[in-house]
Amino acid sequence: MSCGFNAIERIILSHDADEKCAATHHLHSHFNDYEFNHDHHPNGIATPGYPLALELVAPKSLKRRGISSQVGRNVLLHAIAHIEFNAINLALDAAYRFRNQPEQFYRDWIQVADDEARHFAMIRQYLNQHDCEYGHYPAHNGLWEMAVSTQHDIVARMALVPRVLEARGLDVTPGIIQRLDNVNDHKAVEILKVIYQDEIGHVDIGSRWFFYHCQQRELEPRSTFLKMVETHLHGELRGPFNISARLQAGFDQMEMRAIDAKYGAQ
Repeated sequence: MSCGFNAIERIILSHDADEKCAATHHLHSHFNDYEFNHDHHPNGIATPGYPLALELVAPKSLKRRGISSQVGRNVLLHAIAHIEFNAINLALDAAYRFRNQPEQFYRDWIQVADDEARHFAMIRQYLNQHDCEYGHYPAHNGLWEMAVSTQHDIVARMALVPRVLEARGLDVTPGIIQRLDNVNDHKAVEILKVIYQDEIGHVDIGSRWFFYHCQQRELEPRSTFLKMVETHLHGELRGPFNISARLQAGFDQMEMRAIDAKYGAQ
C-alpha cells in the first residue's frame, strides 16, 4: 500500500489546478489503496501550491465591484473559486497534519477535499465560459494562514476552520445567491446552491470531530469553542448567523444562543 500522507503532501504542494483536482479525486476514489497508520512527523508546509499566475495580496488590496456586469460577477466568482481551491488544501491538510487518528477521520477529510475540488471545477468552468481563468485576479491567503496557526492543535483546527471559516459561508451564501438571482445569473445561482448544500455537510463533519476531540481531552465543547474564537480570532466572529443552517451542521440550540448573544449584533 502507498503512504497516504506522502500522496497528500504532493497534492497540497502542486501548483497545477488540473493536477491538484485530478489527484484529489484519485486519492478519494482509491482511498483503500493508501495507508494512514503511521505517526511520522508531518513536514511544515508554509504555503500550498497555487497556479503561478495567481497573485497573492493583502485583503485590503482587493477591490470590490458590483455584480450588475459580467466582469463584476467574474470577480465575485473568482474570489469564491479561490476559497474553494484553498478549501481543497485545508481539507487535505487536516488529513495530512494530524496523525494517529481513526480511519474515518482521513476518509471524512479526503471526502471533503474531493467535494471542494468538484466545486472549484464548477466555478472554473463558469469563469472559462465568461473569458476568465483562475489567477486572472489577485487573491489573499488568509484561509491558509488559519491552517498554519492551528497546525499543532487539532481541537483548534476543528473549531476554527470548519466551524468558523466554512460556517461563515453558510451565513453569507444565501445573500449572494439572492443578489445573483436578482441579476438573472441562473448558472451562478445553480453552482452556489450546490456548494451551499455540500458545505452544510462539511461543517457537520468538522463539528463531529471537534466534539470527538473535546471528549478525548475532557473539554466542555461550547466554552472551548468560544475560547478558541477569543484566542485565535481575538473575538472577531461576525454575525448575523444562519442559525437554521448551522443547526443542520452540528451546532445546537444552546450553543447558537450563546454565540448569537455574544457576536450576532456585530
